[in-house]
Amino acid sequence: MRFSVTVGAVGPGRDPRGLAELARAAEDSGWAAMFLEDYLVYQGDATQPTYDPWICLAAMAAATSRIRIGTTVTPLPRRRPWKVAAEAVALDHLSGGRFVLGVGIGDPGDPFLGRAPDPKVLAEMLDEGLEVIDRLWTGEQFSFEGKHYQLDRVQLTARPVQTPRIPIWIGGNMLVPAVRRRILRWDGSCAYKGSTDAPQQITPDDVRALLAERGEPFDIKVSGGDPADFAAAGASWWGRWIAPASPEHTLSIIRKGPPRR
Repeated sequence: MRFSVTVGAVGPGRDPRGLAELARAAEDSGWAAMFLEDYLVYQGDATQPTYDPWICLAAMAAATSRIRIGTTVTPLPRRRPWKVAAEAVALDHLSGGRFVLGVGIGDPGDPFLGRAPDPKVLAEMLDEGLEVIDRLWTGEQFSFEGKHYQLDRVQLTARPVQTPRIPIWIGGNMLVPAVRRRILRWDGSCAYKGSTDAPQQITPDDVRALLAERGEPFDIKVSGGDPADFAAAGASWWGRWIAPASPEHTLSIIRKGPPRR
């Protein structure tokens, strides 16, 4: 099992320069990854400045050499999938093949998703967007005719460092059948359990069930509970989320390092 920290690019000390320093501290302290939440306005709260996570990830990549970096998660329906595909490839090269793309439909309260977004439409956009990204990463020319995206003979010739592709991890509520199908289709899970208003603790049995449905090992990132129990169940990642806080408090948590095995 590997251990990660997740933070939002929000508030003092979490601008690109500050996050680069935190990522370097995470690497030096034994963490295996540092992930960013992808918001333009952090959880809809405009009282603190939010910084573009993709610019922050570039700074983090340049400041480190071993840890994985990535988003958990990018609300793909808020973005143009071809732009995400190109940015992800650039980050994969900058980091030397250490980038992970976590995706979801986005938070209902995100003002940049439009008014009262329909979760079904967002899910359709997410699935189509992932197919577009996967095809673009092949470097081959293709056309795509979907409900939300249409492309005619497009091609991105820059390809990822990682093969067969940059890992795609799926977020969202694992109790929702469409989310579960998406998890089993792609490369990993960084999903939660239950609604965001009343989240439930993922259990080792949940991990075993996902692995049984998949029929082969794949990345499952969890949080809370006993990391040893999750490792025994087959989870590959245990993550700690650090809420917005002073730079000193965030750094003190990171410097403590991951849980002892």
